[in-house]
Parts: sequence; structure tokens; C-alpha cells
Amino acid sequence: MRNPQSCDTFVVLPPLTQHGVVFGKNSDRPRGEVQEVVYLPAAESSESVKCTYIEIEAAGATKAVILSKPGWMWGAEMGANECGVVIGNEAVWTNNNEGEHNPEVKRLLGMDLVRLGLERGGTATEALDVITQLLEKYGQGGPCSHDDPGFAYHNSFLIADPTTAWVLETSGKHWAAVEVTSGYRNISNALTITTKIDRKSDGLEEFAKSKGLWDGEGEFNFCAVFSQEKEPGDARYVAGGKLLAEHTSSNSFRETDMFSILRDKKSEICRQCDSAFPTQGSQVSTLSSSRPSVHWFTATPDPSVSVYKPFIFSPNAVISNHTKCPEEDKTAPHTLYSLHSEAIKKGGDVQSLLRTMEADCVNELEAVVANVGEDLSEFDELLKDCVETEVKFYR
Repeated sequence: MRNPQSCDTFVVLPPLTQHGVVFGKNSDRPRGEVQEVVYLPAAESSESVKCTYIEIEAAGATKAVILSKPGWMWGAEMGANECGVVIGNEAVWTNNNEGEHNPEVKRLLGMDLVRLGLERGGTATEALDVITQLLEKYGQGGPCSHDDPGFAYHNSFLIADPTTAWVLETSGKHWAAVEVTSGYRNISNALTITTKIDRKSDGLEEFAKSKGLWDGEGEFNFCAVFSQEKEPGDARYVAGGKLLAEHTSSNSFRETDMFSILRDKKSEICRQCDSAFPTQGSQVSTLSSSRPSVHWFTATPDPSVSVYKPFIFSPNAVISNHTKCPEEDKTAPHTLYSLHSEAIKKGGDVQSLLRTMEADCVNELEAVVANVGEDLSEFDELLKDCVETEVKFYR
């Protein structure tokens, strides 16, 4: 097992935002791995669910979800559901890796838990409950790469809805969570929860003492007890906090500010395609209780040379097959991925033209969303149209 290096997730809440809650994540994954964007409508089933490695019990009804996920994997790196819940996860390195806490054993992947939380949780708190209950029952683990069986880790999560957010950090089957109701928060590849803990797994402190990780003296500090680094010092975590402070200073943070943070190369929050762990996909969501939530996806690597395209849940939503990996080979690139890769190699004006299209889309959608009524049918093919326009640009 090697030290993971991937992903940054952010959330900004009122009073720092222009509208509602703004969520963003860069998914940094092994080089060459393709990330697809897929839409799954609401469903009802009594059959067990085959996750990436194991089967679990059915939930009955599931929410409609849109996911950004490695093509080969059942689970998702990030996504949203029809109720306005969004989730992203991070790899974390902990000192609790034996027996039922061993991340190399095939159990539920952190990415499986992301998808399960979205499919089964109607609020951020409900999604937190889904994830923690399944974590305690089944544990987490298994290879997180299609090509590297030793790439395994524990996970942290950022879960948000239009009113609140939760940071959930885990070590094996144990966990701690902090609720965020205002301001901003970010997570990277280090534990960040210290002594302020709003919810936790039963017997957490007793387990830590039984393993010799805590002497029982003083205030219990989740990060200090379970992290190999002993403090939340990940460089990208620190840089992300500084970027959030800078971009929220006007108290009018919006999706374009999150685009800028996720495109920041200096901090290595944005990683180019030739990195060992490039940013393979990116998501930004604006979550609101009074207007439709909007979810923006690149569906292509390196957001600094990609464009964000919007999706809104509507009664008959459909998306383009150009962001879906072929069924006969789920490790193969989808159409948009291939065309984008060729365009990056060639260079030229296409990226600046597409960036102008993105800016126009942001402005036009802002005007429409602000005045739309209950009928959301005009958004049924929103993401599909934007993807197919991008494909035409590349061809």
C-alpha cells in the first residue's frame, strides 16, 4: 500500500455565497484512468446491490443521481442526487490497518459509499447516516485502481445539501464527523477533525485506547490519534484553505469562483494530464432550496484546459452517451475524453472558444434559473446539448 495523493473537495456556505451552498471537487486519479459522467434515474428494486467488490442489501427506492466515476468501478468519486445532496471523497492514510480495518481487503470502496449515500440519502444528514451505517456493517477496502492491487486506502467525505454540510473522516470501521453550517471548509488527503466532534462511531475512544493509540489523557483528538502525520498538514489542504479565504472575501462566492480554485495549478489542486495522478474529472454544484440546483461537470481531465457543463435534475433528464465509457470495455475512453485529449495535443484556439462558451452558459443559465417556475422540462437535455456542442467544436 502506498501513500495516496489525490483529490481536493470544497464547500462554501452562506453568508459567504451569492446563492445557497457551493460545492466543488477535483478527482485526481491514476494516469490513464478514464472518468465517465453517467445519469441514473430513480428506481425501485428488492434485489441485492453488487458494488465494486461485494454485494449488500437492497435499499428499495433509490434517488436519481448523476455521477462522475472511474469507468471500471461501480462507485463514484463524486456526484449529486435529485434532492440536492452532493458528496465527494478523499483518500486518507491512517495508522489503523489491521484485521477488519485493513484497507487491502475487498469490502466497500469509499467510492461505493459515495454512490450509496447519494442513492439513499434525501439530505446531507441522511447520506451521512447511510454511509456510516454501511461502513460499520461492511467495512471499507479493496484495490482503488484497476491496474494496481496495492493502491488501497481509508476515506474522508464532504457531504452537502442546500442548508448544511458534513465532514466525515474514517479509519477502518471507525469514524468522526463535524457539521458545517456556515463559512467554508475543505478536505484533502489528511485527517482534519481534531477535538471538535459532532458525531462519532460507538466505542471510538475505547477502541483507540485498546490499540494503544490514545492514553486516555486530555481531550480526544481524532486526527492526532489516527493520522500518521499527527496534524492536518497536507500542503494542498493548507493551500485550499487560503484560496477559499481569498475567493470568499467579497461574501458573493459563486460557481465561477469554485471553477477558479479547481483550476489552480500553483497549489497542485489542479493537475495536468501527464502527472502521476492527474485531475481526471471535476464537479462544481450550486445548491439551493429556492431555485433549481445546478451541477457542473468537466467529464474530461485537467479543468484548466476543460470546460464545465451544467446539469439540472428534471422529470425527463437525459445526458449524452459521449461521456459514457463503452460497455464492452469500461476502461476505454468515452468519445468526449478522446476528442478532448487530441485537442489538447494539437493546441490552437478551440480551448479559448470553449471557455467563452462556458462563460456565456454561466450567465445565460443564471438568468433562466432565477426566473424559472415549477416546470423544469426545458432543462431535460441541458447537459446533453452542451456536451454535443463541445464534441462538434473538437471535430
